[in-house]
Amino acid sequence: MSVLDRLDHSLALPEHEAQLLASVGELARDVIAPAAAGLDASGTFPWANIRAINALGLNAMWVPEAYGGAGLSYAVYLACVRAISAACASTGIVWATSFHAMKPVVDFGTEAQKRRFLPAMAEGGIAALCITEPAAGSDATGMTTRFRPDGEAIVVDGGKTFISNGDVADLYLVFGKWSEIAGDKAAISALVLPKGTPGLSVVRTEDKMGHRAASTATIAFDGCRVPRDHLLGAPGEGLKLLLASLNKSRPSVAAHALGIARAAFEDAVAYINERRQSGRRIVEFQGIQFLLADLAAELALCEAWLWHVARMVDGGAADFGVEASILKLRASDLAMRMTTEAVQLHGGYGYCKDFRVERLMRDAKITQIWEGTNQIHRQVIGRSFVRK
Repeated sequence: MSVLDRLDHSLALPEHEAQLLASVGELARDVIAPAAAGLDASGTFPWANIRAINALGLNAMWVPEAYGGAGLSYAVYLACVRAISAACASTGIVWATSFHAMKPVVDFGTEAQKRRFLPAMAEGGIAALCITEPAAGSDATGMTTRFRPDGEAIVVDGGKTFISNGDVADLYLVFGKWSEIAGDKAAISALVLPKGTPGLSVVRTEDKMGHRAASTATIAFDGCRVPRDHLLGAPGEGLKLLLASLNKSRPSVAAHALGIARAAFEDAVAYINERRQSGRRIVEFQGIQFLLADLAAELALCEAWLWHVARMVDGGAADFGVEASILKLRASDLAMRMTTEAVQLHGGYGYCKDFRVERLMRDAKITQIWEGTNQIHRQVIGRSFVRK
């Protein structure tokens, strides 16, 4: 058993969660992974994979039992994200994005909102988290999407870009600014907007370097009207909800990145144990062994921190934003380094689409960008040491 296998076993999930994770592993190996290359080549949304995920009831794991879910631990959720993403990064982020978008409803929604929105999610609905705009990326306070109260309704105008699941979502968690509140931060608010709302349109979908089977859309809101009770929290509470949402989604993105990194490491190790040069297996060269040691050490440490953050969340920690930033930063940087080295270890074959390390390298890059660029995370971490 390798050091990474021992680390996996150290997670010590309850039996019912361990059984679920084993089922997800089988699904990833037997159904999701074999389809990944074809989906990447065609850029086709992975509907068959999503149906298979829903057949296992995986959305239910993060929905409380009172609303049709199973209410399982954050740790097993992250483990499932990692397993699915190792098989197909596109499928992994499609599934994880529904959690990113709807976890604020679980955490901050009213009882009526939870009963309205969460059962459909537990049954396999798809959600989208709508924050980014053309002029508001890492600095979300620059968003211009506008919420205007109109009697018992809210009118939404504006648009969002780079929205995962933006063209296929059943529910959208939209952040915008309340028209009657001044101030870039104070005005930020959040609401749930259902698909089919008049005025909601998909402007375009992106043709991307990686995650080609996961749709990324620009969407527009032109006089969209939603009932006032779709507002999550009070007007002006959106920034608090946004930060809380990102603190839960960043470890999820890290698990996604570590799935990519683990897949690349395993492919590289398998290849260099078989490939021969100068009469020796590539793995027998000392320089290659030193590289493997560095990569394995980084992977083990990142995964150990992943489970550390998971234990914090499952233990009810309220302040783990810096830990989440450290995790997202290191996991995504490692995914990029690991996939780059895996391509290098494959030599010329690594540059060809016959080997999945080429796809993994393309998939890895975005993990350093979304959910806050790694430059922003370095700033968050560094600022945490500035004394008041």
